[in-house]
Amino acid sequence: MKAYWIAHVDVTDPQQYTEYTQRAPAAFKLFGGKFLARGGRSEAIEGRDTPQRSVVIEFDSYEQAIACYNSPEYQEAAGHREGVAKAEIVIVEGV
Repeated sequence: MKAYWIAHVDVTDPQQYTEYTQRAPAAFKLFGGKFLARGGRSEAIEGRDTPQRSVVIEFDSYEQAIACYNSPEYQEAAGHREGVAKAEIVIVEGV
């Protein structure tokens, strides 16, 4: 069963944030992640204000999605996001 990362990100330092965006895709690829949405237009219909970036990444399984997040490769990339962006990431199993 597929699983998805759903991330909402507000970036405070776009130049430094590129250190994250240049590294993270390698971790996603390692675990079979496929971008379905990455940035682009979005509008909050209910709940919080519209985040600057919304990202959806598909994985072949929930286990792969969790393993990707916990991997040394992703955690190294995520370290470059600290202090320059606020991210909310949810991993959800598909139907």
